[in-house]
Amino acid sequence: MLRFRRHVRLVGEVDLFTLAGLPQPDISILSPEFLAEVRALPQKNVAVELLRRLLEDEIRSRRRRNLIQSRSFSAMLQETLARYNQQSIAATDIIEELITLAEEIREAQQRGEDLGLSDEELAFYDALETNDSAVAVLGDEKLRAIAQELVKTVRGNISIDWELRESARADMRRLVKRILRRYGYPPDKQESATRTVIQQAELLSQGWVGAA
Repeated sequence: MLRFRRHVRLVGEVDLFTLAGLPQPDISILSPEFLAEVRALPQKNVAVELLRRLLEDEIRSRRRRNLIQSRSFSAMLQETLARYNQQSIAATDIIEELITLAEEIREAQQRGEDLGLSDEELAFYDALETNDSAVAVLGDEKLRAIAQELVKTVRGNISIDWELRESARADMRRLVKRILRRYGYPPDKQESATRTVIQQAELLSQGWVGAA
């Protein structure tokens, strides 16, 4: 039996799960079992809409935690849907592409565990890894160390309204740059990395302050 994390919103008055003949969800959309059942649905347009809404919901939840992942997955989803809406790709093909995207999202969840990073640390790791030259120069081990130190440093210097005060933001940027320099992050990439790290910190800071 299928189990999902979330309930899916209705399309007009039509419940997609009822229309597709699937039980109401209360579990992960990313399980191989669920994706196999969606692939087998005879109503291909319903399968597309179901996957679209579930993936949008999953990406939306990531937007509150991981800036880079949410941007990347959102762009991939929108590009695929645009081709489908332009009728340049068949429903059966888009289902396969959406299932592939769901599998990549599932793999991204596992990636943090494989790297030995918490969700917060992975979010900063992803922010640093957007620069290919940094990956080539530093490698996974140093990037992991930077991400772990960034979480400790940024979290330890977060105040309730830090993102609204330029002096606090400037202090945070200096702290981030100091860490990047110490680990040998490519100098020509430090400015862009700092901006991305600060943006990521803004996403996480509300939860950090609330938990303090």
